[in-house]
Amino acid sequence: MAVVGYTGEPVPESFNLSAHVVGRAAANHPDRTALVLVTDPAAPADAAERWTFAELDDAVRRVAAGLLGLGLERGDRVMIRLGNTSDYALLHFGAIAAGLVSLPSSAQLTAGEARFLLADSGARAIAVDGDRDLELPTGVLPISPGDVARWRAEAGSAAYADTRADEPAYLVYTSGTTGRPKGVLHGHRSAWGRRPMYAGWLGLREGDRLLHAGAFNWTYTLGVGLTDPWANSATALIYNGPRDPGLWARLIEAHRATIFAAVPGVYRQLLRSPELVGADLSSLRHAVTAGEALHPALLAEWRARIGLELYESLGMSEVSTFVSSGPTVPVRPGSPGRPQPGRCVAVLPVDGLEAGAEEPLPAGEVGLLAVHESDPALMLGYWNRPDEEAAVRRGAWFVGGDLVSMDQDGYVAFHGRADDVMNAMGYRVSPLEVEQCLASHPSVAEVAVTDVEVRAGVRIVVAFVVAREGADPDSDALLSYAAAHLAAYKCPREVRWLRTLPRTANGKLRRRSLRH
Repeated sequence: MAVVGYTGEPVPESFNLSAHVVGRAAANHPDRTALVLVTDPAAPADAAERWTFAELDDAVRRVAAGLLGLGLERGDRVMIRLGNTSDYALLHFGAIAAGLVSLPSSAQLTAGEARFLLADSGARAIAVDGDRDLELPTGVLPISPGDVARWRAEAGSAAYADTRADEPAYLVYTSGTTGRPKGVLHGHRSAWGRRPMYAGWLGLREGDRLLHAGAFNWTYTLGVGLTDPWANSATALIYNGPRDPGLWARLIEAHRATIFAAVPGVYRQLLRSPELVGADLSSLRHAVTAGEALHPALLAEWRARIGLELYESLGMSEVSTFVSSGPTVPVRPGSPGRPQPGRCVAVLPVDGLEAGAEEPLPAGEVGLLAVHESDPALMLGYWNRPDEEAAVRRGAWFVGGDLVSMDQDGYVAFHGRADDVMNAMGYRVSPLEVEQCLASHPSVAEVAVTDVEVRAGVRIVVAFVVAREGADPDSDALLSYAAAHLAAYKCPREVRWLRTLPRTANGKLRRRSLRH
């Protein structure tokens, strides 16, 4: 069959992500509220930190000038390892505005994990809180929140860099099958590539107020929580205070949010919160979810209790979301939806070596979900990982690890992963990375890690461990060891001790059999 690539509007050749997202909104709606940052959900709505688009544009370009004033040059990587403050957003969009490459990282990363990202990326500078214990390699410039404040007060204002659409803009790290995080490099064009999401999933309109349940340091938040509303001259609502399940209902009511974005687990907690009873959610038009599969029972409960639609999407770090339901795509429980308008998506044979492996499978057959290379949202590539890059390229297609089928109407059904990558609270986690950490504990002889469904729609990371001879099987000690060496979302929630691990006749670990 003939394959037609991306059919959306072509991205301009000269294109700066920050100029498209922040500068354009500031030019058209300078006095409109761009960002509301809430610390205390009980405080009056007008007590929150607020930024207009004009103020945001000025701060982003001043931070860009400050970064360039450090001697950083076009294409240099700037790692961000800050808490959940507006400085995070200013540095991310400021670096991109200057023609630098932002490297957003999670505040949950341990010092060892952060050092790996610094070394692997070759970052020239890192923004870090003063209370974070991280010894910097020689030549890496430290940036503090105090520097950001000084630049906003004193630095000149830089013009948005005249970057190409396919020039690097940001680098995010994600778990893969090798046990070490890999850098996913995106171009400025990625913001243009998000445009099919607006009608196909978010139903986002100019003037909307989108409340996102994530923190600034999560790419889901930087994308859906900030980039998308700002590209549509809409308001981003972010919360950075202590968390409890009921606060989202309070925030929706107090700030009259029109769209709520979160992972399924947040919706599950919200529906069980007493504060949902009597809350005024009349401002909401609908809600959206991503990061992990939406269980049909959770969707049914949301619809019954709230009376609104909950639109799901399927995506990945390499291409954001590209399959979804939305205001123009009816929800089918159990399916994340259909390919968004303009996307070229196919299901390819699992065996990439067989004849016709680049030919899409017929409707109903299970294979690997693939996106055409012409999609501007697709990554530029993996950072310095040519072997891993080659493994996901099949002719003109990028092939992820999701096993799916697609029916005659284009609706996708998820059938699991072709690899062992786990989903933990919306984060992709390599079991090999966790296993390598736990294997270094003196009480561990063998270890296998996988995600296990503990109840409908809820999966946790579990470590299956064979103790060394004479060692005491101490689960608490092993969990504490993991917490000291891994980000919180990578840590096992449970340890199960076994006599032996299940293996094939050839001695290969049968990780999937541990899930049952």
